[in-house]
Amino acid sequence: MTDIIAAQEGVGVARTRGVWGTLRSRPTFWISAGILVLLLLVAALPGPISDLFGNPDPRACALGDSRQAPSAAHPFGTDLQGCDVLANVVYGAGTSLSIGFLTTVICLALALVLGTLAGYFGGWADALIARLTDVFLGFPFLLAAIVVLNSVPERTPVILSLVLAFFSWPTLARIVRGSVRQVRDSEFVQAATAMGLSHARIVLTHVLPNALGPVLAIATTMVGSVIVAESTLTFLGVGLVHPSISWGLQLSTAQSYFQIAPHMLVFPALFLTLTVVALISLGDILRDALDPKGRS
Repeated sequence: MTDIIAAQEGVGVARTRGVWGTLRSRPTFWISAGILVLLLLVAALPGPISDLFGNPDPRACALGDSRQAPSAAHPFGTDLQGCDVLANVVYGAGTSLSIGFLTTVICLALALVLGTLAGYFGGWADALIARLTDVFLGFPFLLAAIVVLNSVPERTPVILSLVLAFFSWPTLARIVRGSVRQVRDSEFVQAATAMGLSHARIVLTHVLPNALGPVLAIATTMVGSVIVAESTLTFLGVGLVHPSISWGLQLSTAQSYFQIAPHMLVFPALFLTLTVVALISLGDILRDALDPKGRS
């Protein structure tokens, strides 16, 4: 039995090497990863990066400069209040990305706990969690989020992340459940059970490490979907409000002035699109790399 578990660990190492070999051989992976690294750098250092273009403060506005086209002084132009669009885009990256990652982390934590309980133990736990996910999936996502956000006293990035996570975890939980059920029936898990190892040890050392691959690939794609959802809710007027700064808030403000000042909408939309495409592409590449057929 020890040999079976050791063999399983060796397979896991070989699988990891195979995944990395597949990833590094694909130019799309390096392009997507490079874009995300640059965006994370922008989100982490908005002040110094904005200062490189002479506009470190997104709230330093001059009404006399309202809706100016891109120029040397303002590379992305100015918005309705005369604020620098580039500075707002740079500072908005932190808000939008933090909402995307925080929501995904919350969803992943819930999905791992509930999906693992359902997939590993089955029985009444599986039935109960399945009915719970059915209840949440029965709510139209946008409609449910709009109703909840309209009833909260304050719409901050954290509140928005909690609301989005509250209605987004069931799909990820079902993926975890299916992945755990496949691993649970493997020979090395049965061998570990026969050796008398505790359920907690089996789950943490054998089940989850081998079930996380496809889940993490979907979670990467989910970050992009959450950023789009935040922008959509803000665009509809039920998301973030001033003084928050996000790409969705910029798009919401710029929609009425697209014909006379298209730069107000184009640049935030460009960064939003670039981020979402990079995240979705990275998720697709990870999913293919973690699939033996994709590696072949």
